[in-house]
Amino acid sequence: MPTYAATVRFYADYRRLRPEQRAAFDRARKLFFQGLTEGRFHPSLRVKSFKSKPGMWELTWAPDGRALWSYGPPQPGHGSDPHVIWARVGSHDIFRD
Repeated sequence: MPTYAATVRFYADYRRLRPEQRAAFDRARKLFFQGLTEGRFHPSLRVKSFKSKPGMWELTWAPDGRALWSYGPPQPGHGSDPHVIWARVGSHDIFRD
């Protein structure tokens, strides 16, 4: 089972999302973790590397909904399961900072 952590900035971004945006991201996050488990992401998520920051990845969860994340080291007790570190969530504006 994949594990995750989030930055303080991610949590601040998440709190600023409108309720319907949070719900959309939460649905996408479930699909995302399912994809990590299965080894293939749902095509609606458009997961790709974020070219401006090596090691970061972008997840599209709505027409103007994006999340940035990276892989972290596997967590103790979870074998080689992927570990995701959420960095930012919001609109395209998250790319400007």
